[in-house]
Amino acid sequence: MTNRRKFLKNASLMAATGVLAAKSASAATVSAISESNASKNFGLQIYSLTVGERRGDREFSSDVPAGLRKIAQLGYSSIELAGYNTEGRIGAVPIADFKKHADAAGLKILSSHVGLPVRGGWNRASFEQASDTWKRACDHHASIGCKYIFQPGEPPMNSVEDVNSVGEVLNEAGKIAKAAGLSFGFHNHQGEFQRVVPRGRSKVPNPWLWGSLPEGAKVIFDGMVESTDPSLVCFELDVYWTVIGVNDPVALLKKYPERIRVLHIKDVGVLGESGMMNFQKIFETAYANGIQDFFVELEGNTTGTQFEGVKGCADYLLNASFVK
Repeated sequence: MTNRRKFLKNASLMAATGVLAAKSASAATVSAISESNASKNFGLQIYSLTVGERRGDREFSSDVPAGLRKIAQLGYSSIELAGYNTEGRIGAVPIADFKKHADAAGLKILSSHVGLPVRGGWNRASFEQASDTWKRACDHHASIGCKYIFQPGEPPMNSVEDVNSVGEVLNEAGKIAKAAGLSFGFHNHQGEFQRVVPRGRSKVPNPWLWGSLPEGAKVIFDGMVESTDPSLVCFELDVYWTVIGVNDPVALLKKYPERIRVLHIKDVGVLGESGMMNFQKIFETAYANGIQDFFVELEGNTTGTQFEGVKGCADYLLNASFVK
C-alpha cells in the first residue's frame, strides 16, 4: 500500500499546468449535480485520485475544476482534502481557489488531512515550537468552512509512555483547532492496533501468534483514546486498516461510539470486490452511532485508472441498500 506520509511530503507533485484555466460550472450544471446526489451522502478523499500520479495518471491534477465536477457527477456529495502545504495550497492550487472550484462543482469540503508540524519528537515541547504553523493551517481550513482536520500519519509509539506523549500533542493540537472552529482528530492505520508495554522499546507480538501478553500490555488505539480529551480529539476510523490490524471495525464503533465520528470506507481495491469487508454491518453500526460523514479512499486500482476505480466505489455505494 502507498505510504501516506510519503505522499504528504511529495504533494507538490500536483501539476499546476491548466489547474486554474477551466471555467466554473454553470448554475444549471451545479443544480443538476446536486439533485443527482441528494439521495445518498458519502464523500471522497481526494488522495484517491492524486495517488495515481506516481504511475502517470494525472487526470485530476491536470485540471482540478473539471476533476471536481467529475467527482460530483459520479455521485459524491463531499470531499476530504489531502496535500495541504504551509503556503496555503492544496497541491498546486491555493486553498481559496480550491474552495471556489468545489463550490462550482456542488461539492462540500468537509474535512482535510494535515500532518502535525512536529519536529524533534512527538512531545508537547516539539509541538509548541511549531504551533504557529499549525495555527496557520487551522485558519486556512476554517476560512473555507471545513468541518474536520485530521492528523493522518502514524506517530512512532513503542511504549505506553510514547502513546501518552502523543496524546498530549493531540490534545494541544485540538485546542488550537477548536479555537479556530474546527473539530480535530486522528486517522488510524494498522499499526495502532499493535500492543505496547510500560517502558518498552518495541511493539509486543500479537498474542494470537505468541500466546499470553506481558503485564501492562495495551493496544495503542485504546491508549490514544484514553490519553486524549474527548472535547478536543475525535477519531476517523479507517475500516480497512482496522481489519488489516486484526481488529473488527464494528466492535470498535460499539466500543467508542462517542469518539469515532468519521469513517474512511476502504477495501483492498474497489469497494466490495475483495469480499473481506462487511460494509453493511459497518454502515448500520455507524448510522446507529449518529455518524454522518463517510469518505471513500481508494489507494490503488489495478484494473484501470484511478477515476475508473473511484467510479466503481461510488457505484457500489449508490447500489447498496444499506447506504443512506
